[in-house]
Amino acid sequence: MRRLIVILLMLAFALIGAAFVLPSLIPSDALRGRVEQAASEALGRQVTLDGEIDLRILPSVQVRATQASIANAEGFSGEAFAQMGEMRFALALAPLLSRNIEVQEFVLVEPTIRLEARGGANNWTLGAPSPDAAAAPASSAGFVREPGALPFEASFGDVRVIDGLVIYSDETQTRRIEDFNLQVALPGVDQPLQLSGGFSADGRPMSFDAGLGSLRAFFEGGRTPVNLEMTGALADISFDGHILEGEAVAFDGEADIRLPLRALARYLGADLPEGDIFQTFRASTLLSGAPGRISLTDAEIGFDDISAEGDLELNYDRVRPRVSGTLTTPRLDLTPYIPAESASGGSGGGGGVGPWSEEPIDLAPLTTIDADLTVRADTFIARDIEADDVTVDIDLTNGRVIATLSNFQLYGGRGQVIARVDANAATPRYALTADINALEALPFLTAAAGFDRLAGTGALDLNLEATGNSPAAIMESLSGQGGFNFADGAIVGVNLAQVIRTVQQAIQTGSLPSGFAESQQTDFTALTGSLNIQNGVARNLDLAMLSPLLRVEGAGQVDLGAQKIEYRITPRAVQQLTGQGGDLDLQGLAVPIRIRGGFNDVSVGVDFEAVARDLVRARAGTLIGGDVGRALGEGQSVEDAARRAAGDALRNALGGDRPAEGEAEQDDSPAGLLRDLLNRRRNPPAEEEPAEDEPQDG
Repeated sequence: MRRLIVILLMLAFALIGAAFVLPSLIPSDALRGRVEQAASEALGRQVTLDGEIDLRILPSVQVRATQASIANAEGFSGEAFAQMGEMRFALALAPLLSRNIEVQEFVLVEPTIRLEARGGANNWTLGAPSPDAAAAPASSAGFVREPGALPFEASFGDVRVIDGLVIYSDETQTRRIEDFNLQVALPGVDQPLQLSGGFSADGRPMSFDAGLGSLRAFFEGGRTPVNLEMTGALADISFDGHILEGEAVAFDGEADIRLPLRALARYLGADLPEGDIFQTFRASTLLSGAPGRISLTDAEIGFDDISAEGDLELNYDRVRPRVSGTLTTPRLDLTPYIPAESASGGSGGGGGVGPWSEEPIDLAPLTTIDADLTVRADTFIARDIEADDVTVDIDLTNGRVIATLSNFQLYGGRGQVIARVDANAATPRYALTADINALEALPFLTAAAGFDRLAGTGALDLNLEATGNSPAAIMESLSGQGGFNFADGAIVGVNLAQVIRTVQQAIQTGSLPSGFAESQQTDFTALTGSLNIQNGVARNLDLAMLSPLLRVEGAGQVDLGAQKIEYRITPRAVQQLTGQGGDLDLQGLAVPIRIRGGFNDVSVGVDFEAVARDLVRARAGTLIGGDVGRALGEGQSVEDAARRAAGDALRNALGGDRPAEGEAEQDDSPAGLLRDLLNRRRNPPAEEEPAEDEPQDG
């Protein structure tokens, strides 16, 4: 607006000059050409007066012109740079004899100013190059404050702008400031200048009051007091400080700032995600700046519910504004800004897990601004995960963000986590790298995945990538590798040694062995494994757990996209265990346990057939190859032959016989043989009485 006032003042002075040099008796229409010529030469742009012209010399110089326009610079749009419905100007004559300019009236009615920036050039700097010409150095297009800029005395009476319109456009956007009204109070160039008024920015009303200590000091490069109060739909700002000494318009002072981010983003052409986020930015700070730069020092900053202290700098003389600085905060909770995991339910808790959401993730805010920030937080929260003493380095450039978490304490562990998001790709890309040591597994897994069945301390490493526009697409595309190594912990909810001890009874009843209960656990000295993840399916084939009594192996997969699990763990006794109610040595016995189903409907079962097979071997001994060979010679399958040989071996060990011809065939499966064995032990057959004619023993 300052440039607008200077241009209009130059136009007024050109009209005044023409009025002095032309006879006052010449009709106004006859003066039109001369006035247009004088004004055009003064501004370096074609000036056209299509309306009435009224020039008077006495008792004061009075100029009234309607329908005036100033042509646009070469290479810009064909519309006029400036137009006005009416201009009224009155200048007292007597003070001019002492080089004192007393402006009695300067009123612009319905002025329209079109500001354009394109190809490194603009149309509001008089004499600026066209967009097709080489861009001039920034200093040549900037306003320069220098001594002697105002070598006269001046005062202003009625100075107003009524219902103005300013349109700004560049290669990416068009902004409108409508209903611009300005009232100026300036008793003298060495006296305080007061400005007040208001405008509407794309339908959003704003009002302002501003003061400048001295117009002469400002134009001549002196240190000048300045204050500003601006309130409305786009900002609430108060500033009290100084324009600094020098050629450039630099400033410093104290400021209170409140920005409604959603309204401001919409005005700038960006839509922020829905929800109770990206609502407000607040700052109480020492504020300084220069053309293209604003700095906040020793600032108390609020962003939604996050409060912080530190320094920030905004560079806005670029395609995308860039924010840089360092902040500290007692609590950094990013949970509201993380896209929802699922359409219903969630991880952890009692509500179960719902399907992954198909709702698109809005990453548009990442493409509107660049950032280079370091944030130190006493407490860092992301959903149910909580860490202490976290340092987060954020590098956001052209929609690509890298967030590095370091120097943190995460459930006893320390390490580094790097998250990457590329919002500028055709399909958004994500990556996560984590390397954490001395991690307490139980609280971490409970918070991260609602999994409260593993305790221990160890290391975790992950290297994951994904693409997609929604949480569902991300989980279905997730790929990468990982590994874990925990020590001195426990599997909570199952006592695998007790499972092995009671498996014989479970075979008889067809139910799970005892040992599965919330109060049970299996201690281990080491638990290791690796992960291979492809297209949302995480596979583990090398789970190994060591404990004094057991060795446990595991293999299977978890389909993260479909939320299904198919896994098998096999505990094996490595020390002598005695089965419940018997003397059977269970050392070496394996009890495969199947875990399968959806995340909300996981079933656990025991592979009784495999267990029974091992128990048969433990009772009957190793099968003799000749038994199998003879059975194969009779035309039986290998499976049937092995089963029959196992049954024979077991019967021989028990002193039993095969069923006689015509009797019901026994169940020769390992489970059936084991049931028969256990029944015989519980209910031994009664001894038969000898016949009367048979001799009695002893």
